Amino acid sequence: MLRPEQMSKVSVTGSKAYLDSVVETVHDMNLLHVTEYDGGWEGFDQGSPQAEAEGAADKLVTVRSLKSILDVDDDDAGPTRVLDEDELATGVADLRDEVNALDDQRDELRSQLRSVEERIDAVEPFAQLDIDLDLLQGYDSLQVVVGEGDRDAVERAVVDATDLSEYEVYGDDVLAVFARPDSDADEDALLDALVSAEFAGLDVPDVEGDNVSPSVYISELESEKETLERELKSVESELDAKREEAAGFLLAAEETLAIEVQKAEAPLSFATTRNAFVAEGWIPTERYTKFASAVQDAVGNHVEVEELEQASFGADGEVQVREDVPPSVEDAGPETEPESAESSEEPTRAVADGSGGAVVMRNDDPPVIQKNSALVAPFEVLVQAVGRPNYREFDPSLILFLTFPAFFGFMIGDFGYGLLYTAIGYFLYSKFDSPAFKSMGGVTIAAGLFTILFGIFYGEIFGLHSISTYFWEGTVGLSSAPIHKGLQPTDLYWAQAWLVVSTLVALLHLNIGYVLGFLEELEFHGAKAAITEKGSWLLGMNGLWLLVFSEAAAGTAPEFIYTVFDGTGSEKAAFALGFSGFPAVVGYLGFAMFLVGALLLLIGAPAEILEIFDVLVNVLSYTRIAAVLLAKAGMAFVVNLLFFGAYEHDGEFHFMLSNGPDYYAAEYGREAIMFGGLVHGGAAAVVGGLLILVLGHILVLALGVTSAGLQAVRLEYYEFFSKFFDGGGTEYLPFGHERRYTAEE
Repeated sequence: MLRPEQMSKVSVTGSKAYLDSVVETVHDMNLLHVTEYDGGWEGFDQGSPQAEAEGAADKLVTVRSLKSILDVDDDDAGPTRVLDEDELATGVADLRDEVNALDDQRDELRSQLRSVEERIDAVEPFAQLDIDLDLLQGYDSLQVVVGEGDRDAVERAVVDATDLSEYEVYGDDVLAVFARPDSDADEDALLDALVSAEFAGLDVPDVEGDNVSPSVYISELESEKETLERELKSVESELDAKREEAAGFLLAAEETLAIEVQKAEAPLSFATTRNAFVAEGWIPTERYTKFASAVQDAVGNHVEVEELEQASFGADGEVQVREDVPPSVEDAGPETEPESAESSEEPTRAVADGSGGAVVMRNDDPPVIQKNSALVAPFEVLVQAVGRPNYREFDPSLILFLTFPAFFGFMIGDFGYGLLYTAIGYFLYSKFDSPAFKSMGGVTIAAGLFTILFGIFYGEIFGLHSISTYFWEGTVGLSSAPIHKGLQPTDLYWAQAWLVVSTLVALLHLNIGYVLGFLEELEFHGAKAAITEKGSWLLGMNGLWLLVFSEAAAGTAPEFIYTVFDGTGSEKAAFALGFSGFPAVVGYLGFAMFLVGALLLLIGAPAEILEIFDVLVNVLSYTRIAAVLLAKAGMAFVVNLLFFGAYEHDGEFHFMLSNGPDYYAAEYGREAIMFGGLVHGGAAAVVGGLLILVLGHILVLALGVTSAGLQAVRLEYYEFFSKFFDGGGTEYLPFGHERRYTAEE
């Protein structure tokens, strides 16, 4: 699981007369991740696409255009079908004509509808004036302006104009201003006068015929709009009907043509001469025999399939198996057809003469197939959010599967919230076909299950300790739940315990990361680099924390770190194991380890020596786990406090679930009441309390993702991944197609 699936680079070499058969066979197997030929071999050229490539590509563009016009998606697919060439050509052509005609008609109607709507918008202000449109234009001796503005300001501007002798203003918000200019006035005298007023002019619409009344004109336009909308709806109904009728055909046609284009353009990735071709790529090593057998069965000994290398690790990080390639290749004569090829000599494949370079077309990295079980596979999406693992490094998906849900579940730790997270995850996993949504659903389910598990141990459901009361105390017979979050005054030592436990979890988590990094360095660069670059951090981190947890640091380190696992003294211990710290000699040994680690780091990476105390900071970063635990518990407590109310007794908080505040005030005194609870108030208080209760817990649920989820992801990405993971792997994209809408003939 920590390594990707082993890949082999293979070469397929043969006569171009058999190229089509080889492409067909390799495509059907859907195994070969093709290496693109980059022109590095003398005597070889990049292959040319087959003759039918251009026609198939044009048809594919047409089909995808029709899919877009009809808004066809994967959910519209019907049963799988087989499309022959004639049916495909005729069906696409006929459908193109019908759909394009309807689409053009729809576009024209939409254009006309927009025009009518714009005309309505232009005329509506004039309807407020209630002046016929022909009276607002066409004068020789009058200037008329219509617009929106302040009437007083407009009248003042016209009065002040020296070249306007008479005027009249109509309307309130929309104004029509009539003015008689002097004989020598400019033709825009009225407009110039209104520049100083707050006035926005409107263009008077042109009208034809007798429909000069704005209200009548608008009525006619509204009628025209309704007619256009009916026609548009009719055309869209025809398109919807065509979509239902043709969706299955279009999806099948797209898949068929995409496969044709893939096959026709495949030679573009090959190295070719006049008579021969060479194709290279990567396949899973365990599938090589099946791959070679299938190609040999298809074309016999006219094609040679060869395993060039099995990508693996070495001390220098390089692959192990290489051959040589000659500096030039001689063609074997005129290209022959398949019928005569069997009786003619095969194109000679040049052999190594020791003077060439590597036989591979290009030293490309093997593509990565993450090799994880069905349970772990959903966590690949979290890894790929940073980057696909490099072929020559460890895949952290398994570690994420083991740690991320546990971190999340521990921080939330509530049976009720866990059920909701699990339900949300199941919804994502079952309702979406997208691999990303399914993976996130799987991750959410795992996080929800761990939240349920820790919720049972904490004895909590939506912040209430009902599980503790009825299960751990009532059924099992314990005095309380096995573990506590540390929110209660009497349980504060649990909060301190979780701080210490968080550091121990950090040490385990980071040690795994450093060990994985050590192994990678050992495989890539040898023992010296592994010891100085990763072993130094291992020694430094573990040595420093041995010192911290020893008696040698007593008086300097917080006292509670020595009591969490003790239980032999007067202090309460969360885990009474009798451990109160390592002996001082162990601490001094740890300090020596830290110094040795610093010395090794100075030797291997002098520039990083100033960062040696990151071994303290990185571990302390994990205490955010305990901090988020308390924060989420506090939020749920506040929500329940507002609704149910609570009282304090003997250092413990209790919600008032069965009785009101008066009962508990009489029992423990009025000062014991923390808050009376909205549920114990009037009807309005109960309604408001219910709203707070529901919305409050929804908020806690949402913040669980943004706080616990993001903090857990941060610890994985920043603290853990940085110790060994670089990413940048190549996605495995085999030449082929998984049929969804069509079937083989």
